[in-house]
Amino acid sequence: MSVADGNAAGDAADVIRTEALTRSFAMGSTTVQALRGVDLVIRRNEYVAIMGPSGSGKSTLMNLIGCLDTPSSGEYWLNGNPVAKLGEDELARIRNRDIGFVFQTFNLLARATALRNVELPLIYAGVAPAERRELAADALRQVDLGDRMDHRPNQLSGGQRQRVSVARALVTRPALLLADEPTGNLDTKTSYEIMALFDRLHAQGNTIVVVTHERDIAEHAERIVTIRDGRIESDERCGKRRTSAPAASEQAEVS
Repeated sequence: MSVADGNAAGDAADVIRTEALTRSFAMGSTTVQALRGVDLVIRRNEYVAIMGPSGSGKSTLMNLIGCLDTPSSGEYWLNGNPVAKLGEDELARIRNRDIGFVFQTFNLLARATALRNVELPLIYAGVAPAERRELAADALRQVDLGDRMDHRPNQLSGGQRQRVSVARALVTRPALLLADEPTGNLDTKTSYEIMALFDRLHAQGNTIVVVTHERDIAEHAERIVTIRDGRIESDERCGKRRTSAPAASEQAEVS
């Protein structure tokens, strides 16, 4: 079934809607319940952080939201389209078209330029060469790397490599920007520079979900969803988003 064939659920402004979402895994003779009936709505242009300790289920939830996995039961709509029971080919098309991923490890091709790395989703989508170069260049300019397009990853700093991965995530103009521990490999100062970039992208109208275990990173979002034991423990609006860089005493580089 094509994703376009399903009936939209919920409000038209919902980018993500899950109902009674579960995910279980068999481990030997036992079954592990990673998610236990998660109901979650994320609306267009929201900026949401998903937090939780190790083993809480937050990574499982991220994989389901990102269409990297399928639930054991329950429903999931992305942009009003049901995706919980789609096959792998359709899920791959959704991942390429509707979701922009930013990973902790950047996942860049070492021998490709920044421009070529950003072009990759457009190549998979069949976009013509001239158009995809123009779109990739524009995405790099959005993240302030217009003067680094011909550089390879080993010629860029960690923060610049993450900016390339953000540009790659943005280039298809996805419905959702999904970031998994985007500052995990960065020092404190660079982490805040990347989060300032997310703040700016959100202000431009992007819907952003950041998965993190760091409270100060989560506080950049306008809403924090905490997962524990496979359930949503809390869902809170942030009284005041943290948008400033840390004090000089906080900026020591971490190993």
